[in-house]
Amino acid sequence: MSRRRTRSRSPLSPTPGIRQTTTPAPRRGRRLGARLLAGVVTAMTAVATCALPASADTVPKPVESRGVPIPAFYTPPTELPAANGTLIRTEPLPLGLSLPGLDGRRMPGTATRLMYKSTDSNGQPVAVTGAYIEPYADWKGDGPRPLVAVGTGTMGQGDQCAPSMALQYPLIITGETLSVGYDNLSVYRLLATGAAVVVTDYVGLGATDRLHTYVNRIDQGHALLDAARAARSVPGASVTDDSRIGLYGYSQGGGATASAAELQPSYAPDVPLAGTYVGAPPANLTEVMKGIDGSALAGALGWAINGFTQSDPELREVLDAHINDTGRAALQDMSTMCVGDAILRYGFAKSTRWTTGGESIADVIAADPTAQAVLDEQRIGALKPAGPVRVATGVQDDIVPHRQARQLAVDWCRAGGEVTYKAIVLPNLGDKILTNHLTPLITDQRDAVNWLTDRLAGEESRSNCSTLPLRP
Repeated sequence: MSRRRTRSRSPLSPTPGIRQTTTPAPRRGRRLGARLLAGVVTAMTAVATCALPASADTVPKPVESRGVPIPAFYTPPTELPAANGTLIRTEPLPLGLSLPGLDGRRMPGTATRLMYKSTDSNGQPVAVTGAYIEPYADWKGDGPRPLVAVGTGTMGQGDQCAPSMALQYPLIITGETLSVGYDNLSVYRLLATGAAVVVTDYVGLGATDRLHTYVNRIDQGHALLDAARAARSVPGASVTDDSRIGLYGYSQGGGATASAAELQPSYAPDVPLAGTYVGAPPANLTEVMKGIDGSALAGALGWAINGFTQSDPELREVLDAHINDTGRAALQDMSTMCVGDAILRYGFAKSTRWTTGGESIADVIAADPTAQAVLDEQRIGALKPAGPVRVATGVQDDIVPHRQARQLAVDWCRAGGEVTYKAIVLPNLGDKILTNHLTPLITDQRDAVNWLTDRLAGEESRSNCSTLPLRP
């Protein structure tokens, strides 16, 4: 069943409510995508598969996205509060992976589903959903229990892919969609330190009033900072205004934390940052588009197009004139997909098939100064980040290219930022099949959590900007 929307859609999408037939990806790409996805699922989520509920809230009737009912909780109200970070509503959130502790409390903690107010890239109020988790573990560091705001990696554009949904259902498999909560591991590792965690669903992912504005730096940075604000008001939360706050994210999440660290001084000075982990950040979307086009994660290019054509009229007009019928059908199809189904259907697809002249989407944008200016506005690295930051990137990463992530660290160092840069040196594990991008996520995770925990405990960091020119 097609996903119903109550607000703006991308004008590149066909008429809402009509199921579109999409040209399948080449057989070779589909076979490779299936093998890759099977490996990812086995490696990251074999520990638990949670069944979907037979039904969701019935009043009002829930939206469906690819056959998955999205609870009425995720439908925003007509009127939103004025202040950013204000809670709109909460409800208990059952964690899909939890165990009873000896004292009766659940491990790793007690979760609450959230909806809170933020401001989007056009300066308009927006409702964002997410989750807060009060940890079972005690905080043993200095000061009150700290808070980590987590921006997860790419989950997709369908509301069923929302990170808060993934905490409840770590593995969603239906005949129409496949969602894997792979970032739950980092959330649980952070909870084990005794820090509280708040996870944002980003703008439009989960909340049913609009499309997810994938990799929009303003939307993501605001959503993450406002999640930290909202966490302080969650009933039963032990975090306070005096709690140290950290940001944690890899891939899409790394872009979100990077943007939040830059925007904090002007947008959320009341959210002082003790430390920010920025893993594999898509800081330069012009370069990232080239990396994902034709890769296993080619669907992410469609999500970016859908999001930007929803929020940026200048880019919408340019692309609307160059996208062909095959491209329109693909963009409509991808708008409700999660990573799993996008890999299976669009893995290794090339955007040259989606344009009227056979150019890539990157070439279409580069040829139009107005459209390129929209993308240039998304560049992260023009502002000095607040507090210490740790930038980590795999030198073989060909999905979110290493060079542009390293350049972010260089730009921040030049701006006077307190930067710890780490190049993750691994062999080439396969071109464009996600392994060069996902492996650093796992191999660096313990060091990333430890670095952030030290910042939350009040320990000083050591910038290595002076040696950055000597690092890969």
